[in-house]
Amino acid sequence: MRRHRLKAPAGVVADYFRLFVNRRAYTLQSDRPHPESGRHYYFRPTDKNTGQGLSLTLDTIRRHIEGEITIALYAINPENQRCKWVAIDADYKNALPDLIKLGYYLKQDAVESALEKSHRGGHLWVLMAEPLPARDCRIYVYDLASRLGLPVKGAGLPEGIEVFPKHDELKPGEYGNAIRGPLGIHRGAAKRFWFYGADYDLAKQMRYLNALPKVTAAQLAKLNAGKSAPPQAVRAESRPEAEFKQRTGRLEFRILDHISTKLRKVGRNYVTRCPSCADVGHDRSGDNLAISIDDPRKYICWAGCTSEMIRAAVGCPKPRTNGGKDGR
Repeated sequence: MRRHRLKAPAGVVADYFRLFVNRRAYTLQSDRPHPESGRHYYFRPTDKNTGQGLSLTLDTIRRHIEGEITIALYAINPENQRCKWVAIDADYKNALPDLIKLGYYLKQDAVESALEKSHRGGHLWVLMAEPLPARDCRIYVYDLASRLGLPVKGAGLPEGIEVFPKHDELKPGEYGNAIRGPLGIHRGAAKRFWFYGADYDLAKQMRYLNALPKVTAAQLAKLNAGKSAPPQAVRAESRPEAEFKQRTGRLEFRILDHISTKLRKVGRNYVTRCPSCADVGHDRSGDNLAISIDDPRKYICWAGCTSEMIRAAVGCPKPRTNGGKDGR
């Protein structure tokens, strides 16, 4: 990765932190690919001495921008359920034309966006003037995607756009789903992906992002007037795992909260597509992951993905500490 190293000016680092960091928790992309899948997985970095999750700092951002490490950012701050940005990820055939189309219609609503190329498609970023409720941001983007007829991944479709944040709100102990921070080096592609709106120079890229008009609370409220979340954006209220929590009173990782593909009952299990397999283009038949109906804490991928790999794929990696509010 040495050939990708660039010097990040202090002003660029500070502006990046202000624009994109909404909570201090983050994930780190592995330098080495997994020996079986070949994928560079993301994981929560921890302090070697305390075992607690690390928090984002200006130095972390600097190392990311300079290409020393690659981080992924969480959209929602759990203390107020708000986000500084919305990112639309598309990595399927004809993904870029769909993102360009979405960007055009955003502009018709006086909403500016920044298009960033990615490994298999692109990311379209919308920046907020101040942190705005995640639910309101999602209502607007999903409604627009629905009106344009754009495919939405997980809404009965194996491919389509993914909207970050993926949740209206987070429960205690949840992180949601992280997306690769812009302007870093994708370890798998060994490449830096730039925004299309400016020359490929860190200072010019940041000037472009700073100058981009940001969505205000009043603007979003006007855009959302009379609208509600479309069906594909609503999380199921009656999933079996919620019943399990009701019976036991336990608040734990809930795999069913992170599965958006269709569930089928097979014997005593739910069967669906494995998120880890899907990330590398496998499990097209959608039956690698089995989840116990009686106890949804128990799940297994018949193709051999570990629970660590599955949780990393859904953006909720296994913690390496017994508790605390580290990296919040």
